[in-house]
Amino acid sequence: MKVLVAVKRVVDYKVQIRVKSDNSGVETQNVKMSVNPPDENAIEEAVKLKEQGIANETIAISIGDDKCQDVLRTSMAMGIDRSILIKSPNALEPLAVAKTLKKIIEKEKPDLVLMGKQAIDDDSNQTGQILSALMNWPQGCFISNLKIEGQKVFISREIDEGIENLETTLPAVLTCDLRLNTPRFASLPNIMKAKKKPLESIEIESLDIDTDAKIAECKIDKRVCTTVRDGYLAAIVDLKKVIDKRDTFISDHVVDTLARAYALEVKTNIELTKKVSRSVTSHLTKVTYG
Repeated sequence: MKVLVAVKRVVDYKVQIRVKSDNSGVETQNVKMSVNPPDENAIEEAVKLKEQGIANETIAISIGDDKCQDVLRTSMAMGIDRSILIKSPNALEPLAVAKTLKKIIEKEKPDLVLMGKQAIDDDSNQTGQILSALMNWPQGCFISNLKIEGQKVFISREIDEGIENLETTLPAVLTCDLRLNTPRFASLPNIMKAKKKPLESIEIESLDIDTDAKIAECKIDKRVCTTVRDGYLAAIVDLKKVIDKRDTFISDHVVDTLARAYALEVKTNIELTKKVSRSVTSHLTKVTYG
């Protein structure tokens, strides 16, 4: 079985995001870049499938300029066999990315495509779904568990009501949640070995696809952050009501919302935020550990 893993180069999750002085976008010059975190889970799962003898070849693919070679080398240092770089001078929208991946899939003919559930730079969460539609393949989104037996694929994913277990068949497109596994660190010997692994470069023009942007870019206005804070604060208030009802399950969205609220420094009602955080932590402890 051949596994293809889509990898995106993004601003490292530990870096404080800064808006450009002209408000034309996010500052990426002289900023640490790394593999999109959910894509690391996809890489890890592909390598595990190879180690288990289920997959016989793993391939990483990324789209961008020559700088994207570093995330592909990281992928190979983690255990991926070879990589493909689709050289594109411009950032692509999810539809164009899916069309590009479709061309490579038709060439490489993988049995399974893995990618992160979303990229942390734009949070689109669209590429996997669009790709499965273009390929007419079954899909599994934000999976937290994966088991493959022959041509059957068994996946689990978190939803608001609890854990949903699904079964599908290969070939398939799966997007990976952070809970799927714990990505390994690339050791120094493996980093050195990765430099000798094959990395193929393909000009995107040679694929003959439409990569023109369909959505016009708007300026990033820092004042929007105030509205975002208010939105998350309102969400926290709603979460407090849910917790008071003693619901039996708290989904990813609760933790994610609180994390974003803290990241956005909600100061207008920080005491309520802390109170809700303590309630959520206590409630999750009861649910997880009984």
